[in-house]
Amino acid sequence: MNDKSTKSFKKSRNRGSIERETKEADHDGDVMTLVSKNVISVPPTTSIIDTAHRMIEHEFRRIPITDPGSKKILGIVTTMDILSFLGGGDKYNIIKYKCNDNYLAAINEPIKEIMTRGVITMNHKASIKETVKAMVDNHVGAMPIVDKDDKLVGIVTERDFALALAGVLTKETVEDYMSSDIITITPGTSLDYTTKFMVRNSFRRLPIVSEDENAPDHTEDRIIGIVTSTDILRYFVDKKFFSQMDTNVASDLLEEIKISEVMSKGARTVEPTTKLGDFAELLKEKNIGGVPVISHDQVVGIITERDILKAINNS
Repeated sequence: MNDKSTKSFKKSRNRGSIERETKEADHDGDVMTLVSKNVISVPPTTSIIDTAHRMIEHEFRRIPITDPGSKKILGIVTTMDILSFLGGGDKYNIIKYKCNDNYLAAINEPIKEIMTRGVITMNHKASIKETVKAMVDNHVGAMPIVDKDDKLVGIVTERDFALALAGVLTKETVEDYMSSDIITITPGTSLDYTTKFMVRNSFRRLPIVSEDENAPDHTEDRIIGIVTSTDILRYFVDKKFFSQMDTNVASDLLEEIKISEVMSKGARTVEPTTKLGDFAELLKEKNIGGVPVISHDQVVGIITERDILKAINNS
């Protein structure tokens, strides 16, 4: 082999080495085994109502907002953000002040008006352990995954972790991780009050109870359903809601609507002694995100996908 050939071979071999090192350095972390890669996102100019319709259509509790050119993430919107906008929290000020209480005008505002900015993301090289910890520490239910150029390449949610990893939680029970400070409402509670209460307390679901007339002094409550932020959003985007609006002001109508019109009836329940793995199987089978915990016919807590995420973080 002459000197020229030798130099060419060495150059080729070195380039191959560099390519392999680059590829290895940019490999995916194991979190990518759980990531949804065909991410549906919307640009910041999409209207609030169109974004809400997209979320209900795909049964999303959150949707990333991305730059249509670079695909970099600009923000994220959750069902709770939209409930805050529709009357439950500070984002209602857009309707009240910017749009002079004109509900129909406000829902056509761009989604960038209510999106959460400064979104926490994880690199595609992250591990499952790192991602779970970041989600628990930051109290978020989903983590957008980006590449080396900060382009959105996927998203992973607490549900993804709960369904994939809860099988390893063979000893943990519901009572180890459930929230015991449970708040319930009755079917006669107004939609206006319910929405505000959920947003102010960061509750994505509330059990619905009625007093058991056969119990002494009406001390025992019987669960008859559950209402989630998605249930309320679905009701809001339903054309039936708009058909009831004979004025531009929505606040009066929200006060008139009872939660019995919105709630899901006959909620699934678990007991405190239920294994977390069995609870996760129930979530998967029924396509739900959380259930009330019942003991001796009383609601003693609530358990959700996020609680499973906390258990995984502790394991």
